[in-house]
Amino acid sequence: MLDSLTIGRRIRQLRSERGLTLDDLGTAIGRAPSQVSVIENGKRELKLGELQRFARVLDVSIDQLLSSEPPTHRAALEIALERAQRGPLFASLGLPPLPVRKTLSDEAIETILGLHRELERVHGERAATPEEARRANTELRRTMRQRNNYFADLEQTAAELHAAVGHTGGPLSQRVASDLASHLGFSLHYVGDLPGSTRSVTDLRNGRIYVPLGQSPDADPRSVVLQALAGHVLGHSEPADYAEFLRQRVETNYLAAALLVPQRGAVDILTQAKDARELSVEDLRDAFGVNYETAAHRFTNLATEHLGIPVHFLKVDSSGIISKAYENDNVAFPTDALGAIEGQTVCRFWSARRVFDVEDRFSPYHQYTDKPVGTYWCTSRIQTSGRGQFSVSVGTNFANAKWFRGRDTPTRFHSGCPDESCCRRPPASLATRWQGQAHPSARLNSSLHAAMPTSGFTGVDTTEVFEFLERHAPTSS
Repeated sequence: MLDSLTIGRRIRQLRSERGLTLDDLGTAIGRAPSQVSVIENGKRELKLGELQRFARVLDVSIDQLLSSEPPTHRAALEIALERAQRGPLFASLGLPPLPVRKTLSDEAIETILGLHRELERVHGERAATPEEARRANTELRRTMRQRNNYFADLEQTAAELHAAVGHTGGPLSQRVASDLASHLGFSLHYVGDLPGSTRSVTDLRNGRIYVPLGQSPDADPRSVVLQALAGHVLGHSEPADYAEFLRQRVETNYLAAALLVPQRGAVDILTQAKDARELSVEDLRDAFGVNYETAAHRFTNLATEHLGIPVHFLKVDSSGIISKAYENDNVAFPTDALGAIEGQTVCRFWSARRVFDVEDRFSPYHQYTDKPVGTYWCTSRIQTSGRGQFSVSVGTNFANAKWFRGRDTPTRFHSGCPDESCCRRPPASLATRWQGQAHPSARLNSSLHAAMPTSGFTGVDTTEVFEFLERHAPTSS
């Protein structure tokens, strides 16, 4: 990944050393001075052709431009300050960005960076036990975004396993799943006393895979078997830390999904649907006989790599808490100070939450949402599990909504989050009436999953509490 900030500062340094103005450099490369300024400030990534033009005009090699070392100590300080101000911790402070000017001394920048590091340390200590998990989730999500959630090596492994058992396409049956187990040297055993904390248990010594005898109606019995087989195929052993545990889980789930929804057949269906402007997660689900969440995940694997469409994915419980999320379309998910998404609350005007208010649970729900970073189209559906109801959503930016069925929906909402006045701060009339007069008790799982807020009751939506009290208050009060 190119470091836009470092490249921009290097271009500025080289331009200054050669006595060139922004106008001079812009004219030489065929760009407006304002565009050169944006590049020097690290706010736009450069393409190879642009790098070559800069290198030629500044009389340096491309390797020199791409060097990861800042050109000067001052440049290193400015880069560090820019990165700090673009991070989630600074955003959570609600402070205006500090312009990095020549009049801002090195000492002042070093002081600001020192304070920022101390805030990071304090937030890290506050996170305590969940810190490692949150940081690991954030880093894993960044890696998946860089790869567009596409793992070519796992796609190849799935294709080889399909070929080994003669599966040529279409839905993968339970019989073929059993054939895969036999091919890999395992027999399947369905038992009623599987440990409650496990999905399956693999006996490597005796070549056995134990799976639960009774599963909930919404569970796919093939998935449990394929996930167990995937762990074996990928050579997973006991993870050394939480980051490795997450990586193994992502790889296992990906390979299992690639076996259930083969790439070749899925891409054919999706390509034809895009040509007809009829892309739909439901069609992928029905074509391969999988549940909606698996189809939605698989869509994110293939949409960018094969269709050129950036997407986002959300899995949200009925209270609005995120359990899974992915994006490469620049939609702004809510994050905590460490950049973690899991456990955060989605804006109540996003489709992931609005879908819970829709009476028709059989039809897909489509919605446009005007957000601070742009307009997005999204399709959401409710699923039920043993842990309750949750919504699964897939969306994209406005420019790419034209490829999807449901793009003509008139449903549209405005979201101002993360501005608290959007939906996190109760309306003034309710706050005046109920502030200091309510004492809710949070659900335990919400408290443990969410980061500690700076005010209010942990894991509780104050606006919902005040609205509830308003509905149920005696009319004479």
